[in-house]
Amino acid sequence: MIRFEHANLVVTDLDRTLEFLKTAFPDWSVRGKGSDSWYGKPRKWLHFGTAEQYITLNDHGEGDNRDLKGYQPGLAHLGFEITDMDGLIARMIGAGFNPHLQMDDHPYRRNAYFLDPAGFEFEFVQYLSDVASERNAYS
Repeated sequence: MIRFEHANLVVTDLDRTLEFLKTAFPDWSVRGKGSDSWYGKPRKWLHFGTAEQYITLNDHGEGDNRDLKGYQPGLAHLGFEITDMDGLIARMIGAGFNPHLQMDDHPYRRNAYFLDPAGFEFEFVQYLSDVASERNAYS
């Protein structure tokens, strides 16, 4: 068995990124945190998620994240399946995080994309069918 357990992100503002994640994932919580040194530079870190999966945040990021409109190597986005797109969008907008892209033109899924304060893109998808061939139709 292989199961995705966590993603590890380096951010410039740990608290603001945590606020973004708490808004997007209201059922998740901080499951651990601490401080250490990464190649001689002190940093704070935390794990935010559930008992089974989480996102690690590390502070003291330097510089800008990759240009998502460009072709530089790196992370394009993290994708999460949700069951209530309208609720997610309302929570995010209420906290000051506006979607930068929404796609509601597919008959069997809805997608919304948000940028977190560090410039990472999060995709949220709500499937409107339980039929795999419909959910995965790409034409």
